[in-house]
Amino acid sequence: MNYKETLFFVAKCLTISLEEKNKQEVEQQLKTQKIDWDAVVKLSTTHYVFPALYCNLKRANFLSYLPEELVEYMQHITDLNRERNEQIISQAKEINELLMSHNITTIFLKGTGNLLEGLYEDIAERMVGDIDFIFSKEDYPKAIEVLTENNYSKVVKSDYDFPQFKHYPRLQKENRIAAVEIHKELLLEKYAHEFNYNFVEKTKQKINGINVMSFNNQLSLSIIAKQINDDGFHFKTIALRNAYDVFLLSKKTVAKDAFQKFDTLQNPLNCFLAICYTTFNNINSLNFTKTSETEKYLAIYNDYLLNESKRNSTHKKKSTELFIKKRMSIIYKSIFDKEYRNWLLKRITDKKWQQEKLVQLRLKKAKPNA
Repeated sequence: MNYKETLFFVAKCLTISLEEKNKQEVEQQLKTQKIDWDAVVKLSTTHYVFPALYCNLKRANFLSYLPEELVEYMQHITDLNRERNEQIISQAKEINELLMSHNITTIFLKGTGNLLEGLYEDIAERMVGDIDFIFSKEDYPKAIEVLTENNYSKVVKSDYDFPQFKHYPRLQKENRIAAVEIHKELLLEKYAHEFNYNFVEKTKQKINGINVMSFNNQLSLSIIAKQINDDGFHFKTIALRNAYDVFLLSKKTVAKDAFQKFDTLQNPLNCFLAICYTTFNNINSLNFTKTSETEKYLAIYNDYLLNESKRNSTHKKKSTELFIKKRMSIIYKSIFDKEYRNWLLKRITDKKWQQEKLVQLRLKKAKPNA
């Protein structure tokens, strides 16, 4: 199996609990016994959908087609992820009650929000990093204060923090499983005027006693997290964890209508929906608006899937380009913004940072670990 075949096989497997056509096609592939399971494990792990893959294969009663050792390994990892998510849910509810007791309105986001609302048939399906939530401009500093007073502290200890536009530096608490991100914005500064707290607060919904965004906005954010915040739009690649969330949410709302109200965001979001539609085997709920932009995007996406060297070289080139652009933006902002200027001065005069850069540039050898 080449990369594209492996990607499309894993993607189809993620839909077999809800898509009968894909379920039949996957079973036919499994019966051939020509599945490269090493490639499947590597790709599904890289895309953070390994537990979701197992859960869907189990619900379809397809585990008998898999090597016995692989099934045992998948079950073990999925059980560990379920235990972790149980702790994350408990921690999130604890935080929610704490903030509510201080009259602070919380809207949970992304994976944690999905878990709390019951998006997944099995909570083990979703691999979650941080607990993300967003607050109004008024409640944002209050939330930081309350959590700090309740023994949450910065994950990265530093005498100075980078001026964050979206969220406060990650916080953690002893004996709690997940770090937390307190958001004041959902998007990079360029797009924040289109999709922000005021926008999502109007249509928020309460599920299981927890505030989450509307299904339309959840679907949009699932794409935005990859396409915009992680620069996915520039790389023309898919992230199956995000795509799986989009697929599940497409069963609760009309996917292509979710972002019709946007201006500059509409095209990158529609392009991601287009590659979801293609990768998940042309599922009706993932229908997208066909445009000249989506045609070009899909052509490049498919080209990269079939040409690994081109995909990797383009990714490296684009990564360097974006890195330079972001660094130049920081320098430019430091000219006019005191907060950026102070951070930059502290950064370049930081002896530890200077040492790290000298090692990275190979102008100095790294000190051996004690």
